Amino acid sequence: MLIVQKYGGTSVANTERIKAVARRVVRTADEGHRVVVVVSAMAGETDNLIRLAHEVSPNPGEREMDLLLSSGERVTTALTAMAVQALGKKAIALTGRQMGIITEPVHTKARIERIEADRAKRALDEGYIVVVAGFQGITESDEVTTLGRGGSDLTAVAIAAALKADLCEIYTDVDGVYTTDPNIVPEARKLDKISYEEMLELASLGAKVLQTRSVEFAMKYNVPVVVRSSFNDNPGTLVTKEDKEMEKVVVSGVAYDKNQSKITIKAVPDRPGIAARLFKAIADANIVVDMIVQNVSSDGRATDISFTVAKTDSNKALSITEAIARELGASGVDLREDIAKVSIVGVGMRTHSGVAAKMFETLARHGINIMAISTSEIKVSCLIEAKYTELAVRVLHDAFELAKAEGEK
Repeated sequence: MLIVQKYGGTSVANTERIKAVARRVVRTADEGHRVVVVVSAMAGETDNLIRLAHEVSPNPGEREMDLLLSSGERVTTALTAMAVQALGKKAIALTGRQMGIITEPVHTKARIERIEADRAKRALDEGYIVVVAGFQGITESDEVTTLGRGGSDLTAVAIAAALKADLCEIYTDVDGVYTTDPNIVPEARKLDKISYEEMLELASLGAKVLQTRSVEFAMKYNVPVVVRSSFNDNPGTLVTKEDKEMEKVVVSGVAYDKNQSKITIKAVPDRPGIAARLFKAIADANIVVDMIVQNVSSDGRATDISFTVAKTDSNKALSITEAIARELGASGVDLREDIAKVSIVGVGMRTHSGVAAKMFETLARHGINIMAISTSEIKVSCLIEAKYTELAVRVLHDAFELAKAEGEK
Protein backbone atom coordinates (compact mmCIF):
# COMPACT_ATOMS: atom_id res chain seq x y z
CA MET A 1 0.00 0.00 0.00
CA LEU A 2 0.97 3.63 -0.51
CA ILE A 3 0.18 5.54 2.69
CA VAL A 4 0.36 9.30 3.27
CA GLN A 5 0.83 10.20 6.93
CA LYS A 6 0.42 13.73 8.28
CA TYR A 7 1.74 14.80 11.68
CA GLY A 8 0.51 18.02 13.31
CA GLY A 9 2.41 20.49 15.46
CA THR A 10 1.88 18.71 18.79
CA SER A 11 3.09 15.46 17.21
CA VAL A 12 6.41 17.10 16.24
CA ALA A 13 6.59 19.55 19.15
CA ASN A 14 10.22 18.75 20.03
CA THR A 15 13.08 16.47 18.96
CA GLU A 16 11.84 13.60 21.17
CA ARG A 17 8.42 13.75 19.52
CA ILE A 18 10.06 13.93 16.07
CA LYS A 19 12.05 10.78 16.88
CA ALA A 20 8.81 9.08 17.97
CA VAL A 21 7.22 10.05 14.65
CA ALA A 22 10.26 8.66 12.81
CA ARG A 23 9.87 5.32 14.64
CA ARG A 24 6.19 5.13 13.65
CA VAL A 25 7.03 5.96 10.03
CA VAL A 26 9.78 3.32 9.90
CA ARG A 27 7.43 0.76 11.45
CA THR A 28 4.89 1.48 8.68
CA ALA A 29 7.62 1.07 6.05
CA ASP A 30 8.79 -2.19 7.66
CA GLU A 31 5.26 -3.53 7.25
CA GLY A 32 5.87 -3.33 3.51
CA HIS A 33 4.17 0.01 2.74
CA ARG A 34 5.51 2.92 0.74
CA VAL A 35 5.25 6.07 2.87
CA VAL A 36 4.95 9.80 2.27
CA VAL A 37 5.09 11.92 5.42
CA VAL A 38 3.68 15.47 5.66
CA VAL A 39 4.67 17.51 8.70
CA SER A 40 3.51 20.76 10.28
CA ALA A 41 5.73 23.27 12.05
CA MET A 42 6.68 22.41 15.63
CA ALA A 43 3.95 23.42 18.11
CA GLY A 44 3.99 27.18 18.70
CA GLU A 45 6.54 27.91 15.98
CA THR A 46 4.10 29.57 13.55
CA ASP A 47 2.75 31.82 16.32
CA ASN A 48 6.34 32.69 17.27
CA LEU A 49 7.15 33.68 13.68
CA ILE A 50 4.01 35.83 13.51
CA ARG A 51 5.07 37.54 16.75
CA LEU A 52 8.54 38.25 15.34
CA ALA A 53 7.02 39.73 12.19
CA HIS A 54 4.88 42.14 14.21
CA GLU A 55 7.87 43.13 16.32
CA VAL A 56 9.65 44.47 13.24
CA SER A 57 6.59 45.78 11.37
CA PRO A 58 3.11 46.89 12.49
CA ASN A 59 1.68 45.69 9.17
CA PRO A 60 3.93 43.03 7.58
CA GLY A 61 3.34 42.35 3.88
CA GLU A 62 1.59 39.11 2.95
CA ARG A 63 4.27 38.01 0.47
CA GLU A 64 7.03 38.24 3.08
CA MET A 65 4.78 36.65 5.71
CA ASP A 66 4.35 33.59 3.50
CA LEU A 67 8.10 33.35 3.00
CA LEU A 68 8.62 33.64 6.76
CA LEU A 69 5.89 31.23 7.87
CA SER A 70 6.87 28.54 5.36
CA SER A 71 10.21 28.20 7.18
CA GLY A 72 8.57 26.52 10.19
CA GLU A 73 7.55 23.44 8.19
CA ARG A 74 10.92 23.29 6.42
CA VAL A 75 12.70 22.93 9.76
CA THR A 76 10.45 20.04 10.84
CA THR A 77 10.74 18.36 7.43
CA ALA A 78 14.53 18.29 7.54
CA LEU A 79 14.61 17.10 11.16
CA THR A 80 12.07 14.34 10.49
CA ALA A 81 14.03 13.07 7.47
CA MET A 82 17.21 13.08 9.57
CA ALA A 83 15.47 11.10 12.32
CA VAL A 84 14.26 8.50 9.80
CA GLN A 85 17.77 8.25 8.33
CA ALA A 86 19.17 7.71 11.83
CA LEU A 87 16.97 4.61 12.06
CA GLY A 88 18.61 3.17 8.97
CA LYS A 89 16.04 4.06 6.31
CA LYS A 90 16.49 6.14 3.18
CA ALA A 91 14.56 9.41 3.45
CA ILE A 92 14.41 12.64 1.49
CA ALA A 93 12.99 15.97 2.67
CA LEU A 94 11.09 18.09 0.13
CA THR A 95 9.73 21.62 0.40
CA GLY A 96 6.39 22.51 -1.15
CA ARG A 97 8.24 23.79 -4.21
CA GLN A 98 10.29 20.59 -4.55
CA MET A 99 7.14 18.49 -4.16
CA GLY A 100 5.57 20.46 -7.02
CA ILE A 101 2.60 21.90 -5.10
CA ILE A 102 1.35 24.61 -7.46
CA THR A 103 -1.13 27.09 -5.99
CA GLU A 104 -3.13 30.06 -7.14
CA PRO A 105 -1.34 33.45 -6.79
CA VAL A 106 -2.90 34.34 -3.42
CA HIS A 107 -0.90 34.86 -0.26
CA THR A 108 -1.71 33.52 3.25
CA LYS A 109 -4.63 31.27 2.14
CA ALA A 110 -3.84 29.98 -1.35
CA ARG A 111 -5.74 27.12 -2.96
CA ILE A 112 -3.88 24.20 -4.55
CA GLU A 113 -4.29 24.10 -8.32
CA ARG A 114 -2.29 20.93 -9.02
CA ILE A 115 0.59 18.80 -7.77
CA GLU A 116 3.45 17.83 -10.06
CA ALA A 117 4.55 14.82 -8.04
CA ASP A 118 7.20 13.39 -10.41
CA ARG A 119 10.09 13.88 -7.97
CA ALA A 120 8.22 12.18 -5.13
CA LYS A 121 7.22 9.28 -7.41
CA ARG A 122 10.84 8.73 -8.43
CA ALA A 123 11.99 8.83 -4.81
CA LEU A 124 9.31 6.30 -3.78
CA ASP A 125 10.32 4.00 -6.66
CA GLU A 126 13.91 4.20 -5.40
CA GLY A 127 12.88 3.07 -1.93
CA TYR A 128 12.90 6.44 -0.15
CA ILE A 129 10.51 7.58 2.53
CA VAL A 130 9.45 11.02 1.28
CA VAL A 131 9.03 13.76 3.90
CA VAL A 132 7.15 16.84 2.67
CA ALA A 133 6.72 20.29 4.23
CA GLY A 134 3.02 20.92 4.76
CA PHE A 135 1.11 24.22 4.58
CA GLN A 136 3.04 25.63 1.62
CA GLY A 137 3.24 25.77 -2.14
CA ILE A 138 4.56 27.79 -5.05
CA THR A 139 2.86 29.85 -7.76
CA GLU A 140 3.53 29.60 -11.49
CA SER A 141 5.70 32.72 -11.08
CA ASP A 142 7.81 31.14 -8.29
CA GLU A 143 6.25 32.99 -5.36
CA VAL A 144 6.06 31.07 -2.07
CA THR A 145 2.49 30.75 -0.76
CA THR A 146 0.86 29.25 2.31
CA LEU A 147 -2.47 27.44 2.54
CA GLY A 148 -3.95 28.97 5.68
CA ARG A 149 -4.34 27.58 9.19
CA GLY A 150 -4.50 23.79 9.18
CA GLY A 151 -3.03 23.77 5.67
CA SER A 152 -0.88 20.71 6.34
CA ASP A 153 -4.07 18.61 6.40
CA LEU A 154 -4.83 19.91 2.91
CA THR A 155 -1.27 19.20 1.76
CA ALA A 156 -1.53 15.57 2.91
CA VAL A 157 -4.93 14.90 1.33
CA ALA A 158 -3.92 16.62 -1.94
CA ILE A 159 -0.71 14.57 -2.15
CA ALA A 160 -2.70 11.39 -1.42
CA ALA A 161 -5.04 12.29 -4.30
CA ALA A 162 -2.16 13.13 -6.68
CA LEU A 163 -0.29 9.90 -5.91
CA LYS A 164 -3.51 7.82 -5.80
CA ALA A 165 -2.56 6.67 -2.31
CA ASP A 166 -4.49 3.86 -0.67
CA LEU A 167 -4.89 5.75 2.59
CA CYS A 168 -4.26 9.17 4.16
CA GLU A 169 -3.64 9.07 7.90
CA ILE A 170 -3.96 12.34 9.82
CA TYR A 171 -2.05 12.02 13.10
CA THR A 172 -2.96 14.51 15.78
CA ASP A 173 -3.27 14.77 19.58
CA VAL A 174 -6.73 13.16 19.72
CA ASP A 175 -7.78 9.55 19.06
CA GLY A 176 -10.25 10.41 16.31
CA VAL A 177 -13.49 12.26 15.69
CA TYR A 178 -15.77 12.45 18.74
CA THR A 179 -19.49 13.11 19.06
CA THR A 180 -18.48 16.45 20.61
CA ASP A 181 -15.57 18.06 22.46
CA PRO A 182 -14.57 15.61 25.26
CA ASN A 183 -13.28 18.60 27.25
CA ILE A 184 -16.89 19.76 27.60
CA VAL A 185 -18.64 16.37 27.63
CA PRO A 186 -16.37 13.69 29.17
CA GLU A 187 -18.72 10.91 28.02
CA ALA A 188 -18.39 11.98 24.35
CA ARG A 189 -17.91 8.90 22.17
CA LYS A 190 -15.32 8.33 19.48
CA LEU A 191 -16.88 7.52 16.10
CA ASP A 192 -15.58 4.50 14.15
CA LYS A 193 -16.46 6.20 10.88
CA ILE A 194 -18.10 9.35 9.60
CA SER A 195 -19.17 10.51 6.14
CA TYR A 196 -17.28 13.19 4.22
CA GLU A 197 -20.38 15.40 4.35
CA GLU A 198 -20.75 15.12 8.13
CA MET A 199 -17.04 15.74 8.66
CA LEU A 200 -17.19 18.75 6.34
CA GLU A 201 -20.07 20.23 8.33
CA LEU A 202 -18.37 19.53 11.67
CA ALA A 203 -15.10 21.05 10.45
CA SER A 204 -16.81 24.17 9.11
CA LEU A 205 -18.89 24.50 12.28
CA GLY A 206 -15.95 24.67 14.65
CA ALA A 207 -14.66 21.12 15.20
CA LYS A 208 -10.88 21.48 14.93
CA VAL A 209 -9.95 17.88 14.06
CA LEU A 210 -9.59 18.45 10.31
CA GLN A 211 -9.26 21.56 8.17
CA THR A 212 -12.41 22.19 6.12
CA ARG A 213 -10.69 22.40 2.73
CA SER A 214 -8.88 19.12 3.35
CA VAL A 215 -12.25 17.38 3.81
CA GLU A 216 -13.59 19.02 0.62
CA PHE A 217 -10.55 17.72 -1.25
CA ALA A 218 -10.91 14.21 0.21
CA MET A 219 -14.59 14.12 -0.76
CA LYS A 220 -13.93 15.38 -4.29
CA TYR A 221 -11.19 12.82 -4.98
CA ASN A 222 -12.59 10.03 -2.79
CA VAL A 223 -9.49 9.84 -0.58
CA PRO A 224 -10.05 7.58 2.46
CA VAL A 225 -8.87 9.50 5.54
CA VAL A 226 -8.22 8.13 9.02
CA VAL A 227 -7.86 10.50 11.98
CA ARG A 228 -5.58 8.95 14.65
CA SER A 229 -3.45 9.92 17.63
CA SER A 230 0.32 10.00 17.29
CA PHE A 231 0.57 9.37 21.05
CA ASN A 232 -0.91 5.84 21.04
CA ASP A 233 -1.85 2.96 18.73
CA ASN A 234 -5.61 3.19 19.18
CA PRO A 235 -7.71 2.78 16.02
CA GLY A 236 -8.92 6.11 14.70
CA THR A 237 -11.99 7.39 12.85
CA LEU A 238 -12.42 6.63 9.14
CA VAL A 239 -13.76 9.52 7.05
CA THR A 240 -15.33 7.98 3.97
CA LYS A 241 -18.31 7.83 1.62
CA GLU A 242 -21.77 7.74 3.14
CA ASP A 243 -23.37 4.30 3.50
CA LYS A 244 -26.76 2.99 4.61
CA GLU A 245 -25.54 2.33 8.16
CA MET A 246 -24.72 6.02 8.59
CA GLU A 247 -28.26 7.05 7.58
CA LYS A 248 -29.65 5.21 10.62
CA VAL A 249 -27.87 7.65 12.93
CA VAL A 250 -29.99 10.81 13.10
CA VAL A 251 -27.36 13.03 14.77
CA SER A 252 -23.66 12.14 14.67
CA GLY A 253 -22.17 15.07 16.55
CA VAL A 254 -22.51 18.44 18.24
CA ALA A 255 -20.12 21.23 17.23
CA TYR A 256 -19.59 24.73 18.56
CA ASP A 257 -17.76 27.83 17.40
CA LYS A 258 -16.94 30.82 19.58
CA ASN A 259 -15.12 32.60 16.75
CA GLN A 260 -18.31 34.41 15.74
CA SER A 261 -19.34 38.08 15.53
CA LYS A 262 -22.79 39.43 14.66
CA ILE A 263 -23.16 42.70 12.76
CA THR A 264 -26.56 44.35 12.47
CA ILE A 265 -27.32 47.20 10.07
CA LYS A 266 -30.43 48.91 11.44
CA ALA A 267 -33.38 50.48 9.66
CA VAL A 268 -32.18 49.91 6.11
CA PRO A 269 -34.53 51.06 3.31
CA ASP A 270 -36.58 48.01 2.32
CA ARG A 271 -36.12 47.93 -1.44
CA PRO A 272 -34.62 45.48 -3.99
CA GLY A 273 -30.83 45.38 -4.27
CA ILE A 274 -29.90 46.58 -0.78
CA ALA A 275 -28.77 43.18 0.50
CA ALA A 276 -26.92 42.49 -2.74
CA ARG A 277 -25.01 45.76 -2.42
CA LEU A 278 -24.02 45.07 1.18
CA PHE A 279 -22.91 41.48 0.73
CA LYS A 280 -21.08 42.13 -2.53
CA ALA A 281 -18.91 44.66 -0.70
CA ILE A 282 -18.27 42.14 2.07
CA ALA A 283 -17.41 39.41 -0.46
CA ASP A 284 -15.09 41.73 -2.41
CA ALA A 285 -13.06 42.07 0.80
CA ASN A 286 -12.68 38.25 0.90
CA ILE A 287 -14.78 38.01 4.06
CA VAL A 288 -16.94 34.90 4.42
CA VAL A 289 -20.45 35.53 5.75
CA ASP A 290 -22.11 32.68 7.65
CA MET A 291 -25.65 33.30 8.95
CA ILE A 292 -27.91 36.03 7.55
CA VAL A 293 -31.17 37.19 9.15
CA GLN A 294 -33.36 39.90 7.60
CA ASN A 295 -36.38 41.13 9.51
CA VAL A 296 -39.51 41.79 7.49
CA SER A 297 -40.48 45.44 7.77
CA SER A 298 -43.98 46.16 8.95
CA ASP A 299 -44.28 49.50 7.17
CA GLY A 300 -42.46 48.57 3.95
CA ARG A 301 -39.92 51.33 4.54
CA ALA A 302 -37.15 50.00 6.82
CA THR A 303 -35.70 46.68 7.93
CA ASP A 304 -32.80 45.29 9.97
CA ILE A 305 -30.21 42.95 8.45
CA SER A 306 -27.96 40.85 10.73
CA PHE A 307 -25.14 38.59 9.63
CA THR A 308 -22.25 36.74 11.21
CA VAL A 309 -18.55 36.65 10.30
CA ALA A 310 -15.45 35.25 11.98
CA LYS A 311 -14.19 37.43 14.84
CA THR A 312 -10.90 37.87 12.98
CA ASP A 313 -12.84 39.62 10.20
CA SER A 314 -15.23 41.60 12.40
CA ASN A 315 -13.45 44.97 12.39
CA LYS A 316 -12.93 44.88 8.64
CA ALA A 317 -16.55 43.86 8.04
CA LEU A 318 -17.77 46.52 10.47
CA SER A 319 -15.92 49.29 8.60
CA ILE A 320 -17.40 48.19 5.27
CA THR A 321 -20.91 47.92 6.73
CA GLU A 322 -20.70 51.35 8.38
CA ALA A 323 -19.65 52.95 5.08
CA ILE A 324 -22.57 51.33 3.24
CA ALA A 325 -24.98 52.21 6.06
CA ARG A 326 -24.10 55.90 5.62
CA GLU A 327 -24.68 55.67 1.86
CA LEU A 328 -28.04 53.96 2.33
CA GLY A 329 -29.27 56.21 5.13
CA ALA A 330 -29.54 53.38 7.67
CA SER A 331 -29.94 54.41 11.29
CA GLY A 332 -26.80 52.67 12.53
CA VAL A 333 -24.66 49.54 12.81
CA ASP A 334 -24.14 47.29 15.85
CA LEU A 335 -21.35 44.76 16.48
CA ARG A 336 -21.81 41.96 18.98
CA GLU A 337 -18.96 39.56 19.81
CA ASP A 338 -20.29 37.74 22.90
CA ILE A 339 -21.96 35.08 20.76
CA ALA A 340 -21.35 31.49 19.71
CA LYS A 341 -22.77 29.02 17.22
CA VAL A 342 -23.85 25.56 18.34
CA SER A 343 -24.77 22.94 15.75
CA ILE A 344 -26.01 19.37 15.37
CA VAL A 345 -24.89 17.31 12.37
CA GLY A 346 -26.03 13.99 10.90
CA VAL A 347 -26.80 12.51 7.47
CA GLY A 348 -29.79 10.79 9.10
CA MET A 349 -31.56 14.17 9.28
CA ARG A 350 -32.46 13.76 5.62
CA THR A 351 -34.85 10.93 6.46
CA HIS A 352 -35.96 11.81 10.01
CA SER A 353 -38.38 14.59 10.93
CA GLY A 354 -38.57 16.64 14.12
CA VAL A 355 -34.81 16.97 14.65
CA ALA A 356 -34.76 20.79 14.53
CA ALA A 357 -37.81 21.01 16.81
CA LYS A 358 -36.10 18.76 19.37
CA MET A 359 -33.01 20.97 19.28
CA PHE A 360 -35.04 24.17 19.80
CA GLU A 361 -37.09 22.61 22.61
CA THR A 362 -33.94 21.40 24.38
CA LEU A 363 -32.33 24.84 24.28
CA ALA A 364 -35.55 26.56 25.38
CA ARG A 365 -35.99 24.16 28.31
CA HIS A 366 -32.59 25.29 29.62
CA GLY A 367 -33.29 29.02 29.14
CA ILE A 368 -31.01 29.44 26.11
CA ASN A 369 -32.33 32.04 23.68
CA ILE A 370 -31.76 31.56 19.93
CA MET A 371 -30.74 34.69 17.99
CA ALA A 372 -30.51 33.14 14.53
CA ILE A 373 -30.96 29.76 12.85
CA SER A 374 -29.23 28.22 9.84
CA THR A 375 -29.99 24.82 8.33
CA SER A 376 -28.87 22.45 5.60
CA GLU A 377 -29.94 18.91 4.74
CA ILE A 378 -27.68 17.47 7.42
CA LYS A 379 -27.19 20.24 10.00
CA VAL A 380 -29.00 22.74 12.18
CA SER A 381 -27.06 25.67 13.68
CA CYS A 382 -28.24 28.16 16.31
CA LEU A 383 -26.64 31.43 17.32
CA ILE A 384 -26.65 31.88 21.10
CA GLU A 385 -24.96 33.95 23.81
CA ALA A 386 -21.38 32.75 24.28
CA LYS A 387 -21.84 32.22 28.03
CA TYR A 388 -24.29 29.37 27.31
CA THR A 389 -22.00 27.48 24.87
CA GLU A 390 -20.85 24.66 27.16
CA LEU A 391 -24.34 24.18 28.60
CA ALA A 392 -25.86 24.02 25.11
CA VAL A 393 -23.32 21.43 23.96
CA ARG A 394 -23.93 19.24 27.03
CA VAL A 395 -27.74 19.31 26.90
CA LEU A 396 -27.87 18.68 23.14
CA HIS A 397 -25.39 15.80 23.43
CA ASP A 398 -27.63 14.32 26.13
CA ALA A 399 -30.92 15.00 24.29
CA PHE A 400 -29.77 13.10 21.20
CA GLU A 401 -28.19 10.31 23.33
CA LEU A 402 -24.83 10.63 21.59
CA ALA A 403 -22.93 8.95 24.42
CA LYS A 404 -24.64 5.68 23.43
CA ALA A 405 -23.72 3.63 20.37
CA GLU A 406 -26.54 3.17 17.84
CA GLY A 407 -27.40 -0.32 19.06
CA GLU A 408 -27.78 0.91 22.67
CA LYS A 409 -30.37 3.62 21.95
